Amino acid sequence: MNKLKLDLDDYLEEFYSFFSRDAQLFLQGDSSLHYKRINELCELDLKYPKKTKLLNTAILHLEKKGILHLEELAEFVKIISYIKYLKSSCVSFELKKYFDKFVIAKEVEDILKYFKDDEFNSECDERLLNIDEKIKQLNQDINQQLRLLMQSKNLSEYLVDTQIHYINNQECLLLRGGFAKFLKASIIARSSGGGFYVVPLEIDNLKKGIKRLQEQEDEIKYEYACKFSTILSKFTLFLRFIDKEYSLIDGYLARVFFAKSKDLEFIECKNDKKIKISSFYHPAIKNAKPISVDFSKQVLIITGVNAGGKSMLLKSIMSASFLAKYLIPMKIDTHNSSISSFKSYESIIEDPQNSKNDISTFAGRMQSFAALFSQKDYLLGIDEIELGTDFEEASNLFYVLINELKKNAKIIITTHHKRLAAMLASCDDVELLAALYDIKEQRPKYEFLEGIIGKSYAYESALRYKISPNIVNEARKLQSENENNLNDLLNKNLELDAKLKFKLTQTKKKEEKLQSILDRLKDKEEKLQNDYLKRKKELENEYFLAINAAKKTLDFSSLKDKQRQINKANELKNNIKEEKIKSKEYKIGDYVKYENIEGKIIAINKNIASVENDFLTLKIDLNKLSHHTKSPSKKESTVKYERAVKNASVKLDLHGLRSEEAIEQLDKFISDALISGFDEVMVYHGIGTGKLAYAVKEFLKSHKSIKSFSDAPANMGGFGAKIIKL
Repeated sequence: MNKLKLDLDDYLEEFYSFFSRDAQLFLQGDSSLHYKRINELCELDLKYPKKTKLLNTAILHLEKKGILHLEELAEFVKIISYIKYLKSSCVSFELKKYFDKFVIAKEVEDILKYFKDDEFNSECDERLLNIDEKIKQLNQDINQQLRLLMQSKNLSEYLVDTQIHYINNQECLLLRGGFAKFLKASIIARSSGGGFYVVPLEIDNLKKGIKRLQEQEDEIKYEYACKFSTILSKFTLFLRFIDKEYSLIDGYLARVFFAKSKDLEFIECKNDKKIKISSFYHPAIKNAKPISVDFSKQVLIITGVNAGGKSMLLKSIMSASFLAKYLIPMKIDTHNSSISSFKSYESIIEDPQNSKNDISTFAGRMQSFAALFSQKDYLLGIDEIELGTDFEEASNLFYVLINELKKNAKIIITTHHKRLAAMLASCDDVELLAALYDIKEQRPKYEFLEGIIGKSYAYESALRYKISPNIVNEARKLQSENENNLNDLLNKNLELDAKLKFKLTQTKKKEEKLQSILDRLKDKEEKLQNDYLKRKKELENEYFLAINAAKKTLDFSSLKDKQRQINKANELKNNIKEEKIKSKEYKIGDYVKYENIEGKIIAINKNIASVENDFLTLKIDLNKLSHHTKSPSKKESTVKYERAVKNASVKLDLHGLRSEEAIEQLDKFISDALISGFDEVMVYHGIGTGKLAYAVKEFLKSHKSIKSFSDAPANMGGFGAKIIKL
């Protein structure tokens, strides 16, 4: 999958920076197990691993009995040391079980003692310590000898300056010509001013001594390299195991540290081929609105306003599934999200037109579609499906294409193609989302409504991007009346559905709150009942124990006395009665309270009261109620309606008015009649010169709410009046 098309480049590049070695996104093995281990690692406060190299080449060298340099051996030390650290830090179930598999042989573990800060430690061998001391002493002798020469009177007139120079990593002096009379030295370079960089013979001898010491040091280190390589060559299978597992561990840790750095969440993929996203933030967008969508069917069609977030919604759905598949953390509400992974991710988003290949947009997209038929179990995103061709002509083609592709894929489509959307929406496995437009603010809301086909708002978008109003108005005139009516109905449908969606959400919240209260009260009641039965049983047990103890300790002179005392004890027992709570007196109409519920009693049946609260009726035991002096406030419904116009009439007389005045009154009269619910009204305009009659007739023709109109019968005004049906 080309991640460029989902705008995840920068996000993944930052994620890769948390790896300590070269790695891939995919974690091989059981995804559910990886998820558990990563979550357990998130609970720990771990140190970052150091940068390491892949060990394949070094292990192959060991298998051939080769000798590794100490620097190469240090890479093994880094990995083994960090695994030991993790093994001691991870005590939770899955991680402990995992790290128990890493059994490090004592011979291998002993090698770690010879390294400090992941480098070979010379302090572990006295010979190396002595060599280091001698080298330090010789370097001091070199510096001292050079300073003595610089203070020599014989050389003072030949010194160009009084400092020690470093040429080719050698300490030297800068002298003028003629110095050979007083100093035996070798020339190693010339200066730009004609001087000579020289190394005195005494200094050269000291340097040779340092070189011999360094050779001895290399020989000793080589001994250790041979020793360690020989040991490790016996454990190459173990080394291959830890090299492979360390790459997996590195993948875990990169995800954990990345998540902690940005406060991100992990989500475990499911295999139900459904995608439910709650409050997902696409990482490429700053200050973005959270995206929530339930994509449970096979095809999702996103329609609606231009620049309203359709493409980003498509990319967000695909990105969330892609990140979840590879267990890459993201900003999302994991508790209310459920995401399925797919074998692959395909997208037809960009314009494939290429003049070099002599390919058109439509031809390029058809090539992309053709390549999909051989694939299975993939998530497909198609942005602006009608791009590159006449969408009216291609609607049937796209309809058949989508119906064929959805057999093996889950598909997300963005389009302005209302006909194609309507055709596909007739299928049971297709769902709709519409991008919403704020008409009042004249801008997209970047929100989406389920179950409808949205309007593109092309004219409004053009105005928002500073296209001249004159040009936009001219375009509006060219649009047919039927198209205008369809768009008006579509706009009203959007608004009504949005209101309905809001009311349903509010009702659902009320129901959930009420159910939560009822569940809590039920649990409380069950607990009290259990406590009561438990205490009753304890008291009865105490009573019988007391009776038995009395029988054993009391000495009665006769059987009659014993029986008399037992009868008395039984009488006392029978007098122990379950404490009953006296019922409080309530009557219909009383305001009562039960826990957080307030309401009014509307009926009483024996010991059960029916309490009305917020349009709901609850049946509650009278013993659990308490009087409430204040009546509960009733929440007003948010549904509003306009009442009919007062004194509305079914007749209007326009005699004596100019055409403009008459049309203005006629417009208001029809509006009032529509609000009042009249089906038929009458207008008197007279005959006269015919101007007023013509103006009325033309106005009635253009009015969208008028079904028909005709001249009145002769006895009701004839040609001078009109009967209008609404």
